[in-house]
Amino acid sequence: QVQLVESGGGSVQAGGSLRLSCAGSGDTYTSMAWFRQAPGEERQGVAAIFTGSSGRTYYDDSLKGRFTISQGDAKNTFHLQMTNLKPDDTAMYLCAADVRSPLWYGGTWADPRRYKYWGQGTQVTVSS
Repeated sequence: QVQLVESGGGSVQAGGSLRLSCAGSGDTYTSMAWFRQAPGEERQGVAAIFTGSSGRTYYDDSLKGRFTISQGDAKNTFHLQMTNLKPDDTAMYLCAADVRSPLWYGGTWADPRRYKYWGQGTQVTVSS
């Protein structure tokens, strides 16, 4: 059974930084992503990495420049560096992954239906 585990969440003041990590099991991931969800809101795609011939990174336009997604050195690990955090960034952050070719799905990188495997989430709270 594939498992993804997030770490690195916490409480910070506005302007601060956090680095989230996701460690997963199973076959090598070809798509890795971070989503976030605030209470009462839809799940929002934050950033993603596609590897292989489809390789590139993606960001929500509103977050580009403050958030950076990267792969870790260990297999199936990836990170989200978040800087200049704002109270609006407060949410549960979830990592997601898939082992199929990124071309399997015709939707966007930010569509949660693209990813088969999900972590439980880590809470990020930003105070003003």
